[in-house]
Amino acid sequence: MRVLLTGSSGWLGRHLAPLLRAAGHAVTGLDVAPSAQTQVLGSVEDRGLVDRTFAAHGIEAVIHAGALHKPDIARHPAQRFVDVNVTGTLNLLEAAVAAGHDRFVMTSTTSLMISREIRAETGPAAIWLDEASSPLAPRNIYGVTKLAAEGLCRVARAEHGLSCIVLRTARFFPEEDDTHRQLSGENLKANEFLHRRLAVEDAARVHVLALERAPALGFETFAISAPTPFRRAEAEMLKRDAVSVIRAHFPEVEDLYLRRGWHLPESIGRVYDAGRAARLLGFTAATDFAAVLHALREETALPFAHDPAYTSPALKYS
Repeated sequence: MRVLLTGSSGWLGRHLAPLLRAAGHAVTGLDVAPSAQTQVLGSVEDRGLVDRTFAAHGIEAVIHAGALHKPDIARHPAQRFVDVNVTGTLNLLEAAVAAGHDRFVMTSTTSLMISREIRAETGPAAIWLDEASSPLAPRNIYGVTKLAAEGLCRVARAEHGLSCIVLRTARFFPEEDDTHRQLSGENLKANEFLHRRLAVEDAARVHVLALERAPALGFETFAISAPTPFRRAEAEMLKRDAVSVIRAHFPEVEDLYLRRGWHLPESIGRVYDAGRAARLLGFTAATDFAAVLHALREETALPFAHDPAYTSPALKYS
């Protein structure tokens, strides 16, 4: 298929575009920032550009991975988030419907499932988060606009029959976390594979799978994260004494962590459950916490990217 990939110059796009081509698709990348994966420079908020791109490249399907993200809150007003994340999504959906497409994949975020109350983690047990979690009360403009964009996909399916797959991806960025400073970046990322992280390679792979499966699924929303080793019955203990629960699942973990001078989380307040994606989409992330421990045991490279110096190329152009 001739696929339009938005956000092609970003961290996900640079991994996803080659994977799509390897699967036999012709990829046209659209982004505000230039890169080897981007053929069209501009923003999805420009409907004229979207229409011209569809016509010039004979676009047959869309993977919409371009957006303003949480770190952009410090750089852009709320209206820009609406213009890019909401209006931009509407532009693409309307163009896809007009072109007679049968599939549309949108990158969303697990962040929109995190309300202020959930983020505070004040309850007695870890909160289990999946596609059925409600009510959804995003805590910032990023989450609000991504939830609105998901709604537009749902309407496009209901009113026009466009098959839409929404992928709420867990965090897979390579840079340092902008809110947590207690642990080193690698230690924090490793810990997050227990309950809230995804390797970018897995994020790319699930988009290709969603593109293939969309017509059979119609409209679906999936939480996409590394598979957690935990069970819901362990939620209270995870909040009270996470180390004991982790040790029960991985007896050698403390010795392996000690070699690096790393620390396990003493408490885990929320867990992302990607089980539905495994059941309905046929996707399970290849990189999980066991893979991290394997790398520590064998003293090989860690199976995830960590780059404190990484800066999104879009920062210079958006």
